[in-house]
Amino acid sequence: MQPSDIIDAHAHCGRQDRSPPQALEDYLEHSRGSGIVGAVMFPPVYEIYDRYDYSFEDNDHWRRRRDAANRYLIELETPFEVIPFYFVWNDFAVDNITPLHRGIKWHRHSDEPEYHYDDPRCLAVLSEIRRRNMPVVLEEEWHKTTMFIDTLASGIRVVIPHCGLLNGGYERFRRQDIWGHPDIYTDTSLVPGEVITDYVDRYGSERIMFGSDFPFGDPRHELGKIMRLRLADAEKEALVGGNVRRLLGGGGGRVG
Repeated sequence: MQPSDIIDAHAHCGRQDRSPPQALEDYLEHSRGSGIVGAVMFPPVYEIYDRYDYSFEDNDHWRRRRDAANRYLIELETPFEVIPFYFVWNDFAVDNITPLHRGIKWHRHSDEPEYHYDDPRCLAVLSEIRRRNMPVVLEEEWHKTTMFIDTLASGIRVVIPHCGLLNGGYERFRRQDIWGHPDIYTDTSLVPGEVITDYVDRYGSERIMFGSDFPFGDPRHELGKIMRLRLADAEKEALVGGNVRRLLGGGGGRVG
């Protein structure tokens, strides 16, 4: 069985950070022959803030870099279906979220500079995300992930990437019954096959999506991992494309 509408739900794409190369043409080279027809894409982290400086303070250079990174995805002209997500940082620049942005990327690791959750602009951008019904791909530390879900994200659909492996661990989410919440989604990028199978057995196939985490994961390999699982054809169809379509309301991204 080869699904006809394969969408990668987790890919980084930009021109400024070349370590490793991750422009659209690089993604297309790595996904060639896979059957992938489109991807949810967000700017590389290092095009948004200095992830290597925990004490990082924003400045004009990084604001220009961030603006260029978010504009790159909505200005691409290509038959490949690019589904751009806007990468939010501490300027919480709600006015820069355009109608072409289909969702939000909200990301940091524990050794990286922190989001200013106490900034009133944070609540303002969340209110706009809620108004537009945009999903949020959230990658944060465990306690901040649960805070976001419990206190900030009411009415917002949240995608926890990697089945939670970088947000605190798959089992931790399972013990807290977070996966059972109807507004919590996940993706399969860099996730062992047995974790994916366990998730589907416990929670069904409606809120889990194929992702590659390109350039850190290879799209062909990550897709092959899904196709080799002992899942029903309908479940595989949902994972590799159907669930992304439903999450986004059935629409496509920007097609040149």
